[in-house]
Amino acid sequence: MRLFDEMAPPREFAMPIVDAHHHLWDLGAGRYPSKQDQYDENFFLGDYRRICRDYMPVDYIGDLKGFRVIGSVHIQGGRAKEEHVAETEWLETMHARFGVPSVVVGHVSFVQPDCAAILEGHAQSALMRGIRSRPTTSPGPGISAAGAPGTMQDDHWRRNFALLEKHGMSWDMRIPYWHLEEGAEIARSFPGIPMVVNHTGLPLDRSEEGLTIWRKGLAALADCPNVAIKISELGLPHGKWDVPSNIRVAREAASIFGPDRIIFASNLPVASLSTTFGGIVDVMREALAAETPETLGKFFAGNAIRFYRMPIQLP
Repeated sequence: MRLFDEMAPPREFAMPIVDAHHHLWDLGAGRYPSKQDQYDENFFLGDYRRICRDYMPVDYIGDLKGFRVIGSVHIQGGRAKEEHVAETEWLETMHARFGVPSVVVGHVSFVQPDCAAILEGHAQSALMRGIRSRPTTSPGPGISAAGAPGTMQDDHWRRNFALLEKHGMSWDMRIPYWHLEEGAEIARSFPGIPMVVNHTGLPLDRSEEGLTIWRKGLAALADCPNVAIKISELGLPHGKWDVPSNIRVAREAASIFGPDRIIFASNLPVASLSTTFGGIVDVMREALAAETPETLGKFFAGNAIRFYRMPIQLP
């Protein structure tokens, strides 16, 4: 069964879409601490209890109704640290049964003792393309954690991070906006590792002061040829979906990175705390309304296919 092939014809927006960032989980198949027994009261979007349930390929496809989605990238879903490779193996069974996801980005901490072995385990999967692993960060702008264990300046973190190049893996860079310039230093230090900024660089502070820090960080990252950006997850705390502000930051991010390094992504089911897949697409279409059909094709599908080396031929 190939669920992408069985989707109904698009109702309005016929352009092919590759969703470069979504999650799946079966809470009966493994341990997902944050969804089962370690609820995170500081989650950046607020109360997420309504997504603490199974989210399987059929649920995901159901959320895409009305659009022509032709492939997807699964980003690690928070399995327990002893189950990183088991998550990848489970996703292989989902791919074999449903064709969803198309490829996988796994997880390991770059400071855990068995990091090298975990990377070796992930590398055995033909679906594996990269790693999302969050470094230790500070609680807010103006507060430094530089050099602390697990930060991007930590020698232990950097030694294990370097192993990505050995395996031909990319890094999904999920860091808050006040650390983006530090992310650019990592990109300059490891030019052989492709990197992609997650969630538009997390511009959670939409004040001019906050956006100034965010823009400066994105500009530093855009100067690094090995870095792309996912324009995704524009939700704000407490389920707020600020359409005018979201259009603004999506448009600015696209302008900073240019047409060849912008990638569409949904962050489902997390994004459902704020909006629908259609709501996400609507914001992106408005933000890029002045762009050419060629640029839209790159953003909605082509750039993701290239970055994640996806076995997908565009129609």
